[in-house]
Amino acid sequence: MKRRKDRRGTLPTAFVTACLVLSSLFGCSSDGFVPGTHRGLDSATLDRLVAASARAHAVSAKLIRAVIATESHGDPSAVSHAGAQGIMQLMPGTSLQYGVVNPFDPTQNIEGGTRYLHDLLHRYHGKVRLALAAYNAGPGAVDAARGIPPFAETRAYVARVVALMPAK
Repeated sequence: MKRRKDRRGTLPTAFVTACLVLSSLFGCSSDGFVPGTHRGLDSATLDRLVAASARAHAVSAKLIRAVIATESHGDPSAVSHAGAQGIMQLMPGTSLQYGVVNPFDPTQNIEGGTRYLHDLLHRYHGKVRLALAAYNAGPGAVDAARGIPPFAETRAYVARVVALMPAK
């Protein structure tokens, strides 16, 4: 197979990115998760990963756990109909943005998802409902609506996550 080069004589970024993603999927992840296996993560490991990521990024562990429960029910191999991947259901573009090479590796996925939540909470001045709406529908939809977008799926998503967060 002959590879095309761009004008500078290097391989296109999309090709390099695809190679990195594919190599990570067919290589070994730290926990050995493979897409489509539908294996839940044991609660002790999940608690450890969530606690570490929550501390590192100043995001509530309760919020992270509620997002995980809503997104994948704790299944690191989950893939949505829209293409979101892993335990926190990151879209491929978000995975790349946050340095998640293997979205099916629970450690990488929780780290990337938590960093994304942190950034959304910062963007929306700590307003959890707006950050959750942006996590589900995208920041552009939240900004355009100047609040939670009028999408039934997004409104239900926000309500489910908030309901799963225990009161203080």
